[in-house]
Amino acid sequence: VFADDMRAVFWVALVPGALAVLCVVLGVEDRSVGTVGTGRPPPVRIADLKRLERPFLVVVAIGVVFTLARFSEAFLVLKAHDDGLPLALAPFVLVAMNVVYSLGAYPAGAWSDQAPPERLLLSGLAVLVAADLTLAFVPGLWGAFLGIGLWGAHMALTQGLLAKLVAQNAPAALRGSAFGLFNLATGLATLAASLAAGLLWDISGARATFITGAVFALLASALVITFDPSRKS
Repeated sequence: VFADDMRAVFWVALVPGALAVLCVVLGVEDRSVGTVGTGRPPPVRIADLKRLERPFLVVVAIGVVFTLARFSEAFLVLKAHDDGLPLALAPFVLVAMNVVYSLGAYPAGAWSDQAPPERLLLSGLAVLVAADLTLAFVPGLWGAFLGIGLWGAHMALTQGLLAKLVAQNAPAALRGSAFGLFNLATGLATLAASLAAGLLWDISGARATFITGAVFALLASALVITFDPSRKS
């Protein structure tokens, strides 16, 4: 629409970003913390991390392995381009993925209210494996977009589940620290996953990259299957 004027695209993207900031500033109220009246935030103590027990650490491990399986969506664009999608139409990859994600998000959320998060996470991982194998072995542009659609479906099934598991398996007094530690670990895994996927793509091609993603998804599934939140040590 903007005829390759990337500067105009980013100016338009600034509008919803600014609106989001206004929503936070005008519509969100801070909750009081445990140090009310001191004017200081609670201290961060390494010793407190010892109170994060085995179930939480397993959730972190699941999140890291899952993140290694779910590298950047930029590789979906590369796959579609390799299969014949003109570069000018590359945004349709993310459009297609997000349409499936949006359509699936509400029913997946409703299901998550009725079922254990582990069940949904396993379902999402199974769909991710199917997406990776489709992208690896189904030829042509239609195969690429089938895999892209499955990728969007796995996002609908899994977004928010790991956050729910973190909240359920961390002490209430350390929930903020738990989320910080979880996001630190998965953030580093995101960097490693995309770097490794890029190197693997350059060395062995798209098929090897997506097969490797499927293997990590299966490893994450194995961790979810063995996850027992009642076991503390």
